[in-house]
Amino acid sequence: MSATISPLAPKKYPKMPVIEGVRIATAEAGIKYRNRTDLLAMVFDPGTAVAGVFTKSKCPSAPVDYCRQNLSAGKARVLVVNSGNANAFTGKKGRASTALTGEAAAKAAGCSESEVFLASTGVIGEPLDTNKFSHLLAGLVKDGKPDLWTEAAKAIMTTDTYPKVASQTVKLGDADVTINGIAKGAGMIAPDMATMLSFIATDAPIAAPVLQDLLSRGTAKTFNAVTVDSDTSTSDTLLFFATGKAGSRGAPKISDPKDARLGAFRRALGKVLKSLALQVVRDGEGAEPRIFRVADLG
Repeated sequence: MSATISPLAPKKYPKMPVIEGVRIATAEAGIKYRNRTDLLAMVFDPGTAVAGVFTKSKCPSAPVDYCRQNLSAGKARVLVVNSGNANAFTGKKGRASTALTGEAAAKAAGCSESEVFLASTGVIGEPLDTNKFSHLLAGLVKDGKPDLWTEAAKAIMTTDTYPKVASQTVKLGDADVTINGIAKGAGMIAPDMATMLSFIATDAPIAAPVLQDLLSRGTAKTFNAVTVDSDTSTSDTLLFFATGKAGSRGAPKISDPKDARLGAFRRALGKVLKSLALQVVRDGEGAEPRIFRVADLG
């Protein structure tokens, strides 16, 4: 996290509404630096669906491999993110620390390890010491609150100079549904996952295969269309969670990606993805107003 905020930072940030079924907590674990939040836990109610897209690097980090493995089940109960150490290029030690984190997170959330999703960002090549934060997870899960989206964005920052958040509210059927997103990434941003980390959540009742279709299509003209320094990170992760809680307010359950009722939701998701992608570029290392350029993001 830089002490000097980018001149391209947003002049104001959107209000981030509460999303029913999502609770957030952060902590100072001292993973790399002291006196800064560097640990995020996002807890989801049972039945939450998940989709994801990841780095196309041939050397993905251990957390990326872990998420890919769990994504096939399509369900999520807890997301744990640390900043300061990417747990990449760490071999067997990295895989072991990821497994230990997943086990601790599952125990804290009272769920299966297949419902745990992990992400790490920071320096590469250094083993991640899970002893610094695994004991904090139970407290984070217990104390999570629904209105800490900006705090969540701050907890995942590394060389970022400002937190990146975006939100849209849209009709699905006759009910209002919300899409919130956060992101980080200031260097190592290249096409085909052009962010380090991004996490999006909605209360819409959308099945995991539909979420995956929406996300894959949405990233094509947003995160996969920007670059900062042409370096592709080994840790790039974008996860999309749907709690389904808006179903109790009359939102229809969507299980077909061709459902005509998805039109407005798809456009709103595109706006969230585009906003986050542009914020990532604007905060790129070395970005200045006089040289700022962005590809056509649609």
